[in-house]
Amino acid sequence: MATEYGQGYGLPTGPGQARGVGGRRHRMPAALRAPVEGRAWRELAYVLLSLPISILLFTYAVTMVSLGAGLLVTFLGVPVLAAALAGCRGVGSVERARARGLLGLDVGEPQPLRLKRQGFMAWIGAVLKSGTSWRALLYSVLQLPWAVLSFTVTVTVWTLGWSLVTYPLWFWVLPVYAGQDGIQLYGDEQHSIYLDNPFEIAVTAGVGLLFTLATPWIVRALTMVDRLMVHGLLGPSRLATRVVELESDRGVVVDTAAADLRRIERDLHDGAQARLVNLAMDLGLAKEKLREDPQAAAHMVDEAHGEVKTALQELRDLARGIHPAVLTDRGLDAALSSVASRCTVPVQVEVDLSERPAPAIEGIAYFTVSELLQNVSKHSRATWAAVEVWRSEDRLMLQVVDNGVGGADLSRGSGLSGLAERLDAVDGILVVDSPAGGPTRVTAELPWRVERAR
Repeated sequence: MATEYGQGYGLPTGPGQARGVGGRRHRMPAALRAPVEGRAWRELAYVLLSLPISILLFTYAVTMVSLGAGLLVTFLGVPVLAAALAGCRGVGSVERARARGLLGLDVGEPQPLRLKRQGFMAWIGAVLKSGTSWRALLYSVLQLPWAVLSFTVTVTVWTLGWSLVTYPLWFWVLPVYAGQDGIQLYGDEQHSIYLDNPFEIAVTAGVGLLFTLATPWIVRALTMVDRLMVHGLLGPSRLATRVVELESDRGVVVDTAAADLRRIERDLHDGAQARLVNLAMDLGLAKEKLREDPQAAAHMVDEAHGEVKTALQELRDLARGIHPAVLTDRGLDAALSSVASRCTVPVQVEVDLSERPAPAIEGIAYFTVSELLQNVSKHSRATWAAVEVWRSEDRLMLQVVDNGVGGADLSRGSGLSGLAERLDAVDGILVVDSPAGGPTRVTAELPWRVERAR
């Protein structure tokens, strides 16, 4: 993942004002202060450094690869080629650091070499098989022509702009030292045109000011290509990034499953199991009193009967929390209607699905809506809520709306953040729109997967 610290040269926050990086307010428009901002000078330094660096990179890459290719008829060509690729990988680290420092582009490290066994030959094989190595080589070759172009354009417009905008300060040098009246626009054997009167000098400075103001944006447009090259060729590949995401999601799934198991164990231990233990003790006492005091024994049996009903209800609730039978038998519409009936506020449920999704996605959708409705009951202070479920192409869409006090925020580490992590583990998305004062609208997206034979 690549990020940039540049938010433009400022975002307007009111008439004649702009907000810069770090929240500072600027009264000068972004276009006027751009030439003197630090970001413009860092980008200029990046372009100027790119030419000599790219010459070294190109020379190294072409020389080493040509040498390795020429020596492939012997065994020496293979380690030379591997050394060339390893050098390009090292140069990639330097280029990522340079882009991070001057362009504000934070590119992640590519996938490291994975050696199946130790040894020099294993290292050579890993370098030659690594896509990162070949992409770094491609960067070393492509950087030179682009660096020449960007260097030429940047130096031309930069020097032209500043030389023209400062022309009123130094135009006197031409008559004194060059023997001409000013900058010559045209000249032949009959006549010549010079910029030498006050009006022409002012117009020249105005043109130079336009070039000076445009230069930072031209340089930025050129460095956008450098950003793309660094991110695409020197950063992690899409496959490697996806693997990292899947590994992270797998960790979330494992942690969630472990937390659910602990919750189930705690509910059994503190709820139904404790009631059954008390029930066994009460029945034992009732058995002992059966002959001595039948009336007291009958009363104890009656209390034990009530405990049995309570324990059964807790077991039903626990089973429903694991996976409700109504969801398996009748689908999301009936299951969500059942959840809505237990909410403390009236809930309108609308499910528009022509077919059922895969059981895993269906279960995640059920528990997502269930948890969101619990939040409505506990925290929203709402008087009504609505649940909508529909399919949009290859996505299952869920939306829960209430007219409560609002203020829900994913960044506060609440239950919503945990719910977002669970959805992210299956390539889902959770979006919360909850301004202070309400209403709250929570939208969840899940991948649509066709139901297989149950």
